[in-house]
Amino acid sequence: MTTTYTHGLRALLTSTLLLVAPGAVRAQGAARPAPPQATTEVVLASEINWRHLNPARGDASPAAGTLWGDQTKDGESGFLVKFNDGFSSPPHIHNITYRGIVLAGGLHNDDPDAAPLWMPAGSWWIQPAGEVHITAAKTLSVGYVEIQSGPYLVKAPQEAFDNGERPINVDASNIVWLDASNTTWIDGQTETQAETDAGPSARLTFLWGNPDGEQVVGTMLKLPAGFDGQLQTDSPSLRVVVIKGQTRLHLDEGGEVKPLPSGSYFGSHGPASHRLSCDDACILYVRTQGKFTLSP
Repeated sequence: MTTTYTHGLRALLTSTLLLVAPGAVRAQGAARPAPPQATTEVVLASEINWRHLNPARGDASPAAGTLWGDQTKDGESGFLVKFNDGFSSPPHIHNITYRGIVLAGGLHNDDPDAAPLWMPAGSWWIQPAGEVHITAAKTLSVGYVEIQSGPYLVKAPQEAFDNGERPINVDASNIVWLDASNTTWIDGQTETQAETDAGPSARLTFLWGNPDGEQVVGTMLKLPAGFDGQLQTDSPSLRVVVIKGQTRLHLDEGGEVKPLPSGSYFGSHGPASHRLSCDDACILYVRTQGKFTLSP
């Protein structure tokens, strides 16, 4: 079930940062711009409608739960896949390339003869269309899967083809995280925050796409415990999935807050500013067309 909210979110007040143009300085006391209006879609993990990922295999298939779009039809989409403990698929191919992130458990996705490489939560992979592979789970496991075009189909290995892409498997321990000192997608701390906040800062990693500010790009954000800030974008399509921890989405000035546990989703279309907070450290997957800015 998708819940939508239309609201005006609180703009971040700061005398040293201008969110729309990182690096510019807003004069202290300058008029505060009207907050952008946005319609926000929210899907909680508890509201997901689960069905067979591969209907041809019935109960032997992993379960799929749609977060946005529809993986059974044309177009792009994002969905969760739930694997039972000990699951191992037969060798197969897909008609389209997909990208995945591990939310829970341990997943292996590789050539049928490859030694097991169990990817823990926070790991990610890319599976090219047409390449024969298997997918297996160590303990009850959940992954987020995203496609650029549909439908998502499972086909026999006899239909394999080479589309020129190669698979990628990145363990969570091998991810390189960037902070405000080496990416303009995260604004630095204000002087006051720097004096009072001794904890770690927010960090970002680029997963796929060209971060040139124009194309669709997939990233992950690591927000430290106690984070409270704004995610601002002019993107015509913002998609956010909670990978680890629980994030709070502040929906309006009236104080409505939506707790989003792991596996939950929110998205918006057009210019928007979303206030996010985390009591404990959390990781978000963020997909945008063009750039976003995260500000503490």
